[in-house]
Amino acid sequence: MWQQLKYMPLWLRRVLHCRGFGIQSPTDYAFVRYVINEHWPYYQYRELGHGDDWLTRKLGRLYFRLSNWRQPAVIVSDRYADYLAAGCRRARLVQGVDGIVELARFTVEQEGLVCQAMDNTDSRSLLVVEGIGRRPDVWRRLVDDPRSRVTFDLYYCGIVIFDNKRTKQHYIINF
Repeated sequence: MWQQLKYMPLWLRRVLHCRGFGIQSPTDYAFVRYVINEHWPYYQYRELGHGDDWLTRKLGRLYFRLSNWRQPAVIVSDRYADYLAAGCRRARLVQGVDGIVELARFTVEQEGLVCQAMDNTDSRSLLVVEGIGRRPDVWRRLVDDPRSRVTFDLYYCGIVIFDNKRTKQHYIINF
């Protein structure tokens, strides 16, 4: 409870960026409303996250929704593998970058793996980088990279979409 209170000033600073306000793209708006900021309970929420703190559970549920939305064949993850696998049961979980990356989650400190994953993306790839506030220089390079098309800054993590048919756009989302 006290941990959540210390993030209240952050939430108030980002209040104008919640629930898709100001997003003109219908695709991005739907992604923010129905994947990132979805508040309805999903079918696996009861089975996942027992014993996790609130932030781990919040991020894990986001990763579950991302996996459920994207339905990837291959997921690159380690710590949140149970959440990601629950979102797409047919997905194969791998530890390192192996072939085309469809959905991957890294921390910002794993900059080498992030760069390797960026080299192995296609138009369906989605990359999640956790802890973007700890290394804003790395996050800024990902946002500015010409391969990344749509990026979402959720404060706790960043989401990069590589669909090359889309216009380059960066969003700040109150998550």
